[in-house]
Amino acid sequence: QVQLVESGGGLVQAGGSLRLSCAASGRTFSSYAMGWFRQAPGKEREFVATISSGGGSIYYADSVKGRFTISRDNAKNTVYLQMNSLKPEDTAVYYCAARYSGGIYYDPSNFGSWGQGTQVTVSS
Repeated sequence: QVQLVESGGGLVQAGGSLRLSCAASGRTFSSYAMGWFRQAPGKEREFVATISSGGGSIYYADSVKGRFTISRDNAKNTVYLQMNSLKPEDTAVYYCAARYSGGIYYDPSNFGSWGQGTQVTVSS
């Protein structure tokens, strides 16, 4: 298993930007895919973005495509989520997660380790 710690959340006005980070420890970071999910109050956890172990394959939810960018630095054991042009509907707790094997990349059940989450609030 891997331990994940997110940081970088906060309060931002609509149209602003934030960069989330997720630091991993406990297992070879470069051997597994990573993903970002979010959960707003009263809603189910939803997929945001994912990146393969080497960074060559990236997928985004339609709701964030063109605004968010996922990246990873395997030398620093860290995955990032750059969020631009933020909207009030992006308000949620954002989680990073590690996927150790195959399966549908946007299905939370295929991710074996999760961070504690970081709050992102976008004001209108």
